[in-house]
Amino acid sequence: MASRNSQPVTISRRGLLSAVSAASLLSLTQIPTRAFAANLDVEGFLALSQKTLQIDDLFEDVAAPMLKAFADIDRKDDLAALAEGAEDQALSNEIAAAWYSGVSPDPGDLEVITYTDALMWRAMNYTKPMAYCGGPMGYWADPPES
Repeated sequence: MASRNSQPVTISRRGLLSAVSAASLLSLTQIPTRAFAANLDVEGFLALSQKTLQIDDLFEDVAAPMLKAFADIDRKDDLAALAEGAEDQALSNEIAAAWYSGVSPDPGDLEVITYTDALMWRAMNYTKPMAYCGGPMGYWADPPES
């Protein structure tokens, strides 16, 4: 049975160069980095967080539920791409907001991941978490050192 298009397909040199150029541009997209998303573990997220926040002493026991919260809102692939070198300022801000507030990045959940280890207490060194002892009995009576 004969096909309706019996003419041979020809491609111009310009068409071939365009196709090759388009194929080479695909290598610059985030498609290859998405393959590493399954490999972003707690240690990888902790390293990404430390690099993003420029803070070395973050806690792994806080990073684990935080990574899970990001995975629950389908951001694990984006985190993996960010860890591989992609630029995403909005996601970097989400990571910082989660660490500083101690609250899950899921706007529908708002689970408190950590309270006393939230980075906001480091930034506000003039205060402490509520119900957290600041020193011995009556420590508050002495004026702070200047």
